[in-house]
Amino acid sequence: MGEDPFTSPDKECRYLQDACNFLHVEKRHESNFQRETVMQKLIEGIHRFQRSLFSQNQRLFETLVDGQKPLALFITCSDSRIDPNWLTQTKPGELFIQRTAGNIVPPYGAVMGGEAATIEYAINALKVKDIIICGHSHCGAMSGLLDQASIEKMPAVKAYLDHAEATRRIVEENYTHITDPEKRLTLTVEENVLVQLENLRTHPTVAAALSRNDLKLHGWVYKFETGDVFAFNPDKSQFLPVEDVERPQNQSDWSLPPI
Repeated sequence: MGEDPFTSPDKECRYLQDACNFLHVEKRHESNFQRETVMQKLIEGIHRFQRSLFSQNQRLFETLVDGQKPLALFITCSDSRIDPNWLTQTKPGELFIQRTAGNIVPPYGAVMGGEAATIEYAINALKVKDIIICGHSHCGAMSGLLDQASIEKMPAVKAYLDHAEATRRIVEENYTHITDPEKRLTLTVEENVLVQLENLRTHPTVAAALSRNDLKLHGWVYKFETGDVFAFNPDKSQFLPVEDVERPQNQSDWSLPPI
């Protein structure tokens, strides 16, 4: 009686290997297609920008050649769900933007990198009068701060979040009564904005500008699923709707008023 090709161990292993190889090739083709689709979307976006937005605002872009005079330094998270210009409805040249994981500002001297250089340049060269640190809802960095195990295999992220250790300790030691994960994360986002404002004050250019009343600091939290923005009110020690804190003297001052 002949050997059944579908029950022979050797043949069965070969069929399984062939099937695995086929799936591997299919996945590779699918991955390449997805990459091509992503790049196609980005390139098509550039073409639409050039045809519409740029052509409609060409004069604005031409004036940017003469330099920049931003209204403020806007420090926020790297998260793709927050767009500072959309949020504040500002044009190119109106915001000087710094983006880091968890909108973290390392204390001066801890990291002599892009963060310190951006802050120094904004104040000394661009003469900005307002700095906003803006956190946001559902922040992945703050989730990692609360759940250290989730970032165990990301040493760079874990090390960077050490600059928010004060945030973690504040929440862990002072808010044990808040156990709901969503509320705890929201609280962490808010506390982190305040901690990073304190870190910001350690930068010499910031301290000097504050001492001569040339600079104001603002702490905001953006809830992207509702569009709401909350600003910290130091008099009431809480985050309130931004329009109740950053109240302009007249409508023309609404862009980025001081506290």
